[in-house]
Amino acid sequence: MKTDATPEDVRRVAQEVEAAGLRAVVIRGDYQTVIGPVGDERRLDFDRLAALPGVKEAARVEAPYKLISREYARFFGEPGAHKTVAIRDVHIGNGEPVIIAGPCAVESRQQIMRMAEAVKHAGAHVLRGGVFKPRSSVHSFQGIGAAGIHDAEEALGWLKEAGDAFDLPVVTEVRGESMVELVGKHVDLMHIGARNMYDQDLLVQVAQQGKPVLLKRHFGASIEELLSFSEYIAAEGNKDIILCERGIVPVGKGKSYTRYTLDLAAIPVIHQETYLPVIVDPSHGTGRRDLIFDMSCAAISAGADGLMIESHYNPAEALVDGAQMVTPDELKDIIEACRTLYRARKGLRRNAGT
Repeated sequence: MKTDATPEDVRRVAQEVEAAGLRAVVIRGDYQTVIGPVGDERRLDFDRLAALPGVKEAARVEAPYKLISREYARFFGEPGAHKTVAIRDVHIGNGEPVIIAGPCAVESRQQIMRMAEAVKHAGAHVLRGGVFKPRSSVHSFQGIGAAGIHDAEEALGWLKEAGDAFDLPVVTEVRGESMVELVGKHVDLMHIGARNMYDQDLLVQVAQQGKPVLLKRHFGASIEELLSFSEYIAAEGNKDIILCERGIVPVGKGKSYTRYTLDLAAIPVIHQETYLPVIVDPSHGTGRRDLIFDMSCAAISAGADGLMIESHYNPAEALVDGAQMVTPDELKDIIEACRTLYRARKGLRRNAGT
């Protein structure tokens, strides 16, 4: 829209879009208002839209993930901008890497309180802990939350209590649509796991909670699919989205040396396609404690905005995924190394003029 477009002009264009059977997402920036049609754009007459009062330009955005694309952002005059997502007082994107750390699963109140203190001391910014654990086998530990609503609420309460005690925002995975509102009441960042990346209804419901969303890439998904499914969240008016690379299924046969193949090239590619922050989960990406340090450093060197690392004071005692969890002392070393690498990378890019 033109800078002098009136509210009536904006309303008229939105009505025109909706009359064609699409949804009109109105985004107001500091200097520009943009209306993004959501739906089958073949129904729209762009020449007619361009002629409406207050319209500066009517153009098709070619990317299937329009609302989060850099091509869309150019309408605001900030094609090179990165979005900063606030998780309470923690800001991720276009700054020092944010570290999300904690145990794979919340096992008890004592355990999560102890781990909150440990990861805070190590330098982490956000506390993670799984109340629900989607697993391949029905016979595996599914998380405390799998036992029922009462147990889920109690475990979520422990997680929130631990975060509040040590001034850490908290995040946990939402396993299904029935748990969206319950999880939303307790956490600061809502996590959609790799297995649920394709669940459109879950994406929509989580987006409607109005809280930041962490969306993990499915282990069989292309980058375009990750971006396209994040569009379901943005289409609900929630652009506080953090994308997470956590490894894809290896190609070829033979012995598997890692749990997945961590696709670090995805980081700069995603940054070129969208303004959303991107983090990396080296714990699930490798499945090996001895590789977490190296892959964390590699991720930050590739431009990741943060890391999601599983940590436990005694990985051998962990109820799930002990082989990929680092100790708090190891976590501290990783965080310090990554901060040094971030500053060095920032200096090198400045010297290179990029």
